[in-house]
Amino acid sequence: MSGGELLASQITEAIRSVVGAGPKALHEPTFSGNEWEYLKECLDSTFVSSVGKFVDQFEHDLAQYTGAKYAVATVNGTAALHIALKLAGVIQDDEVLIPALTFVATANAVTYCNAIPHFVDSEESTLGIDVVKLRRYLLDHAKIVDGQCVNTLTGGIIRAVVPMHAFGHPVDMDGLIDLASEFKLVVVEDAAESLGSTYKGKHTGTFGRLGALSFNGNKTITTGGGGAILTNDSELARRARHLTTTAKLSHAWEYRHDEVGYNYRMPNINAALGCAQLEQLPQLLEAKRDLFFRYQGAFNKVDGVQLLSESNGCSSNYWLQTIILNADNSRYRDVVLEATNEAGLMTRPAWVLMNELTQFSAMPSMDLGGALSLSKRVINIPSSAYLGTGNQ
Repeated sequence: MSGGELLASQITEAIRSVVGAGPKALHEPTFSGNEWEYLKECLDSTFVSSVGKFVDQFEHDLAQYTGAKYAVATVNGTAALHIALKLAGVIQDDEVLIPALTFVATANAVTYCNAIPHFVDSEESTLGIDVVKLRRYLLDHAKIVDGQCVNTLTGGIIRAVVPMHAFGHPVDMDGLIDLASEFKLVVVEDAAESLGSTYKGKHTGTFGRLGALSFNGNKTITTGGGGAILTNDSELARRARHLTTTAKLSHAWEYRHDEVGYNYRMPNINAALGCAQLEQLPQLLEAKRDLFFRYQGAFNKVDGVQLLSESNGCSSNYWLQTIILNADNSRYRDVVLEATNEAGLMTRPAWVLMNELTQFSAMPSMDLGGALSLSKRVINIPSSAYLGTGNQ
């Protein structure tokens, strides 16, 4: 048995010892609360589109849970991030600092604003933006002119920075906020994966001017498709709600729109599902944390593999359980992926780096050595909440 085959066998056995027999998806939703009741109520009311009580209720409950003053529900997380960036003042030809190691939606949302994704590196403890390395980069490649951060290589304004909390693990937000203040950057959080995660007791998505959440079918809670904008600014919340409802002026019968808007409002039927899911979030988070500890016990016996754990002062939602191969084992990543999937255990690698995608290959970037290394070593393993309950 080769080194790669041995490692793949050990990882497969470690996962199987935790999740039990049979095929296991990467992440499946759990519907064990009031989903059927709320959906039926929604159908019975006939208000299944963008108007209805469940949209308002979901926004209220979401704001209360996260500690944000306002939440605006959208059709998906990408739409939420698009509008958040727009409201943060990102305009055509602005540069926006985003991690190269992220889901494509982060970069797409920047381009929807006709702005330029500017890719930055990630570090291993959180898989998020390497704040220390980014500061050194900006000191060498940016200057403050008239209160704005200017890229000295391109002459473009670097308007914002978007920390993305990968797989639910909070970025170093103290360092990021300090960096943003130093370089006059607006912070817009991509918290799509981190509902239920906190940094020093404060919920992700509430540190910047705005934050974006996702409730896709594979997230910790789901509305089928859906997202939300978080903010503590009443005017930004008002603008977000207006823009996401096609910028329609309120009137009993007339359709009049005062600017270019977007049909981004979450439908009531999706919000009904979200209300039921949000009621169960504490139990789901507890189950996912239990799953992490069980995996931790299993992977302690596997050399050359690290199970990603929350950083000091942070509480992760452990959305996707993540193992990181050491550098020597990076060449075995695909062997591990093939073996685990053939065994019925769905695993997947991290995303292809954004700068390696054709549509973004010409965009500016710093040295991405950390992100490149991580992209070759990160593997997500089965993470459904039900696997942590002991009932699999």
